[in-house]
Amino acid sequence: MTSQYDLTIIGGGIVGLATALNILHAYPRIRLLILEKESQLAQHQTGHNSGVIHSGLYYKPGSLKARSCVAGRKALIEFCDRRSVPYEICGKIVVATSEEELPRLEELCRRGSANGLEGIEMIGPERLKEIEPHAAGIKALYVPQTGIIDYLKVAAAYAEEIQSAGGEIRTSSRVVGLIQSQNESVLQTSSGDYRSKFLINCCGLHSDQVAKMLGGGGGSAGEEHRIVPFRGEYYKLAPEKHFLVRNLIYPVPDPSFPFLGVHFTRMIKGDGGIEAGPNAVLALAREGYRKTDVNIGDLLQTVSFKGFWAMTGKYWQTGFGELYRSLSKQAFVAALQKLLPEIRSNDLVAGGSGVRAQAVSVSGALVDDFVIKESRNAIHVLNAPSPGATASLAIGQSIAAMAAKNFELKN
Repeated sequence: MTSQYDLTIIGGGIVGLATALNILHAYPRIRLLILEKESQLAQHQTGHNSGVIHSGLYYKPGSLKARSCVAGRKALIEFCDRRSVPYEICGKIVVATSEEELPRLEELCRRGSANGLEGIEMIGPERLKEIEPHAAGIKALYVPQTGIIDYLKVAAAYAEEIQSAGGEIRTSSRVVGLIQSQNESVLQTSSGDYRSKFLINCCGLHSDQVAKMLGGGGGSAGEEHRIVPFRGEYYKLAPEKHFLVRNLIYPVPDPSFPFLGVHFTRMIKGDGGIEAGPNAVLALAREGYRKTDVNIGDLLQTVSFKGFWAMTGKYWQTGFGELYRSLSKQAFVAALQKLLPEIRSNDLVAGGSGVRAQAVSVSGALVDDFVIKESRNAIHVLNAPSPGATASLAIGQSIAAMAAKNFELKN
């Protein structure tokens, strides 16, 4: 017999879990299901990021990203305090290494202040040396509200609360088909069929594909945006060089490119240590964590999208630089030396990688804000890159409000 639910969330990453948590808190009697294709939750973007609690520094004031990051950071810390999930608010510095970067650094300071950050300050070389003795720069922005965390532990805590509240989680349940009628959908999965009145698509790297499968607004969104996967590759500092980095050291980002540049991050997740990176190169598979990972279907979907070629025309110089750093360790080291001159090639050992689900528009723009769209009986999260993990509870609250209105949820 096919199981029946009021609401099904497809995707068990941190945004899907946070959405479920918000909905169950507001509507405790709802029959809610989460379907996750992997054997464990949060195995892709959530489990492969560098574990930073973002402050809201970078984002255009008033944007969904800015509002969600600031509110989400507060909610995340309150949740972690309540659930005893470890984190550390250690602060970070954004370092200008040339005169041409100073106006962009000033703009970051203005954005941070407009977004409500407390305690941020522009500092000179002497104060920089007090905070990060081995960093080099002509000026820097000190951001005390940035922190570090293990988002896999956060996701596990979300999942525990969801199940305690009566929500069901089914792993190893890849959605392979859909039968829709006026009043419900039948989701055909690798673990069986599930009937649901309403659907929420939180599929990250596969969000556009699932939106197309679900039809309606998701189909039109697939024409408007497409997910293009970018792999971020990291090195780790050898243990004997950990003294070179106290906390987090970032460059001034390129405002036209929604990636933060190679930086140093002290980690709380796993066995700790210091990560250096990432670069941002086109992945040849949506789950292409290694250079050798190629999925022909994924690659064809990327290169058949006219927005990809428009993006390539706009950013080919930046992209070539990222690719060169991917292929040349020495080039990667040279980028790191701008921030930390003492770093040498033999100070770095191979680290991990992650794949960012980046929505690209038909015009070739790298979509910089979160994108959440509606269709009949469904909501689609079509772009939720960094700071998606930090902002997860705020994003989940926004989606829960949309669901309450569109699906007329009742207690």
